[in-house]
Amino acid sequence: MTIRILPSNLVNQIAAGEVIERPSSVVKELVENAIDAGATSIEVTLVDGGKSLIIVSDNGKGMTREELSLSCERHATSKLPDDNLFNICYLGFRGEALPSIASVSRMSITSRAQGAENAWQLTIEGGQKSEPIPAAHTQGTRIEVRDLFYNTPVRLKFLKTSAAETMQCADMLNRIALANPQIAFILYADDKKKVNLPACQGDFFDARLQRLGDVMGRTFSDNSLPIRAERDNVKISGYVSLPTLNKANSLSQYLFVNNRPVRDKLLLGAIKGAYQDVLASNRYPLCALFFEVEPSYVDVNVHPTKAEVRFFDNALVRGLLVSSIRQALISGDKKTAHTLDLDEIIQDNLPDFSAQLKTIPMLSEHLQPRFQTNFAPRKNYTQNKLPELESLYSVKVEEQDQHIAALPENNDSGILGAAKAQFHNTYIISQTEDSIVIIDQHAAHERIVMENLKKHLLEGRRPTSQMMLIPEVVDLSGSEKIAILENKDDLSKLGLEIEEFGTTAVLVREIPALLKNCEVQTLIHDLAEEMTEWGKGFTLEKKMHLVCATLACHGSVRAGRALNIDEMNKLLREMEQTEHSGQCNHGRPTYVKLSLKEIEKLFERR
Repeated sequence: MTIRILPSNLVNQIAAGEVIERPSSVVKELVENAIDAGATSIEVTLVDGGKSLIIVSDNGKGMTREELSLSCERHATSKLPDDNLFNICYLGFRGEALPSIASVSRMSITSRAQGAENAWQLTIEGGQKSEPIPAAHTQGTRIEVRDLFYNTPVRLKFLKTSAAETMQCADMLNRIALANPQIAFILYADDKKKVNLPACQGDFFDARLQRLGDVMGRTFSDNSLPIRAERDNVKISGYVSLPTLNKANSLSQYLFVNNRPVRDKLLLGAIKGAYQDVLASNRYPLCALFFEVEPSYVDVNVHPTKAEVRFFDNALVRGLLVSSIRQALISGDKKTAHTLDLDEIIQDNLPDFSAQLKTIPMLSEHLQPRFQTNFAPRKNYTQNKLPELESLYSVKVEEQDQHIAALPENNDSGILGAAKAQFHNTYIISQTEDSIVIIDQHAAHERIVMENLKKHLLEGRRPTSQMMLIPEVVDLSGSEKIAILENKDDLSKLGLEIEEFGTTAVLVREIPALLKNCEVQTLIHDLAEEMTEWGKGFTLEKKMHLVCATLACHGSVRAGRALNIDEMNKLLREMEQTEHSGQCNHGRPTYVKLSLKEIEKLFERR
């Protein structure tokens, strides 16, 4: 067959395969066109997840009859006034969206230009367009897309359920709305309002935070840290979550470059790296970050969907992002996410205490009468049963004068207050002027140990080590033994001295003094397994934060260990002096604070 020029309708269908993948792609392109047109209100309507009908209406500047006729021609656009692809100041610029959509659907466009006497309507079916005709419409544009992919059924077959496609469209609209808080967005799906985001008023940054709360929830806006940094031709602003507010995937990480939603591997990797010391590797923070880059220093013409960008200086952008996030985390390192919903607690039915007490041997007989409507207190109940309660619940309380000495000389107990008790040999209860604080002793000490190890490494000092009275022999598999012996010199820098011992074992002679009570066998096995999993393509310096995290986990105060009041207060004071002490090495909170007002609300005193 000889070389030939493909028909224009086939060319458009090929382009549509790159630009229009599913209904959410149509919504994205049409909503971005509305934003470029200066709209302040955009309404989207879906039927059958957008497969049967998509309507996008806006109050932008609209189009004249001549512009309407040209709008569906390939590469016809009003967004490159100087024909310079290195100075793109609009969301759209290729002129491919409308002809691509029209080639795989039945589309009609009704538009009225600002100041025009009437509107004009244009219909296109399968790429074949009619002449514009007069129509009635207010200022702005209304685009209807019916029977998407009706002439390319193989693509229609790969679409998901209507509910799944609706969810994708809602997510796309929310992403665009985050970058444009001054615009109102509404989404209807099968006559149900799915998204309702009114235009935000006030200062731009206040409006942005309000929109973030509307889209990502109040939990994020209440537990986030502001980001603002600038270097050369790049500015970064937005918000990142506290490490204790995280998810199992990265779907709640919203990134924008010059107000354009993107999913860039470079930026996502930088976020992951910035949280590496404070978050488990399988957890992801929430964020909404906005990059302002001079158009000549970023290429948005990389992918047909414009979901990827290429920076002129990747290292600059990545370094600025990592440093700004870490700076924010340091400024908020004593904070922990407050996600307790007191309203839900109050609305929940109280448990049947009497039923639970029946399961407690020896106590149910004495405790049941206390939960009857009209009960008479039994004599000597408290004296007889307090020892049993203390044993059952492992509550430890000491006299007031015993723990005062553990506080600083200026009687300033710090933000975490004064320790009062230990419950279940795991949680420390402390009191401040207006709240109580519950501390997870293992998680808190784990962070303290890790930060001490990191500090020694940063200063180039070897942590104090402790010679083992009897060296520990640890049996490993062949691959694990090879992996850990290859890195024994780097482990020595952390105070862990390991030697080869026989064919399948290693000998541990010294451990860091911070880890004096750790289970050496378990520690070495965990380190060896991690190093084997990493393989040979790494240097231990790049993984040292993970090694420190593993050492800290094994060397910290264990849950179940009894502490006296002096030890508890010492732990609290160390937390107040330690960076990132609001969360452990895995991103879990180290303490929860309950204010007096919240407690009074629980008991309906207010």
